[in-house]
Amino acid sequence: MSNRFLIGIIFLLTVAAVFVDLPSHLPRLNFQLGSIKVDRQLERPALNLGNAFVRDLEIKEGLDLAGGTHLTLQVDMSKISPADRSQALEALQGIIRRRVDLYGVSEPVVQTAKVGQDYRLIVELAGVTNLNEAIGLIGKTAQLTFRESVDASEAAKVSTESALLYGPFQKETNLTGKDLKIAKPGFDQNTGEPIVELTFNSEGTEKWADITTRNVGKPIAILLDDQPVMNPPTVREPITGGQTVISGGFTTAQTKEIATLLNSGALPAPVHIVEQRTIGATLGQQSIDKSLLAGAIGLTIVAVFMLANYGKLGLFADLALIIYTLLVFALFKLIPITLTLAGIAGFILSIGMAVDANILIFERMKEELRWGRNRLAAIEAGFNRAFPSIRDSNASTLITCAILYWFGTGPVRGFALTLAVGVLVSLFTAITVTRTFLRTFESNKSN
Repeated sequence: MSNRFLIGIIFLLTVAAVFVDLPSHLPRLNFQLGSIKVDRQLERPALNLGNAFVRDLEIKEGLDLAGGTHLTLQVDMSKISPADRSQALEALQGIIRRRVDLYGVSEPVVQTAKVGQDYRLIVELAGVTNLNEAIGLIGKTAQLTFRESVDASEAAKVSTESALLYGPFQKETNLTGKDLKIAKPGFDQNTGEPIVELTFNSEGTEKWADITTRNVGKPIAILLDDQPVMNPPTVREPITGGQTVISGGFTTAQTKEIATLLNSGALPAPVHIVEQRTIGATLGQQSIDKSLLAGAIGLTIVAVFMLANYGKLGLFADLALIIYTLLVFALFKLIPITLTLAGIAGFILSIGMAVDANILIFERMKEELRWGRNRLAAIEAGFNRAFPSIRDSNASTLITCAILYWFGTGPVRGFALTLAVGVLVSLFTAITVTRTFLRTFESNKSN
């Protein structure tokens, strides 16, 4: 592959990385040239390649940077047998994670914690604006039930408590939220009223058909956590299609919340909040500013060190390091990676590691030159003979990152991921970019 072609590829990648790295709001153009007046706010467009790949190209910030809430939830296991408690805790973790994901929180952290007989869940919600709504969403049980009405003689036999709770709808059916395939918010095509559309699975479809068949002309109560979600609708004819609609004066936000709760399932055990800590956006911004300053200082020191020790070789390494920084930052946006302080630390660490390969290569090149090789031969020999050491050292780092990511949680995984991305990109910039620069420079010099 020719040096000219590789230079073109590197140039295109760098330009693309610069485009991705640009902030969404650019400086405003405001000038007048003769009769032409320009006053326009420049904005970097989002990346949209269809449903398969859509990115807003914004940095996703973790809890410690964007602000948000840290919650510790106590799980009540009193009604669950000791043998099933660990399984119940894992199920609870999965349900709450699905609920938070459906709620729209970016990269939530949901961890389990067990000390003796104390079962807890730790939930971190970055950038949550409506805290009370999110807490309510996490803690609700979302038990969907359908109840049939009874006649006066049967109603007289029920307890006073049951009569107050369910009224005439004393007959519990075997159709529950477990028979639900999917719930989604929508709008009535005739009235435009917000509704929740329910679709049952095959077993639920049969149950719903049986219930509606024997209740033609009668009302059926639909309850969520024993609370009616609408006025009991009257069955006009048997429903065999496995679909129904919940309505009743909901807002669009309420239909979304109901659908989210039903899709995520019921909690296997009650939970209550025992700790709540809020991190403000001001603290997060201070952390970002200090991290950016630390990164800039680290990058400058590494660049000066390379120039002082290796002269022109160091200049090429510094150019490769700048390209490396642009590419890594672009990948953080494209993947995307949620940045935390630990993740930024991994990125800053990878800057220093990015020049390790160049140092090994340059030192090997010096040895080749001392042994009498010409510049081009020394470049090729330096890269070829240093590569096994570079490969092995980076492979060991990647293995460590994989272990940290697999067994770690939260900030540890963020650190491992950013460091791994940095190591992989540094291999490209050290082996391909720096070598291409040196080859091109020496070839032009010899010509």
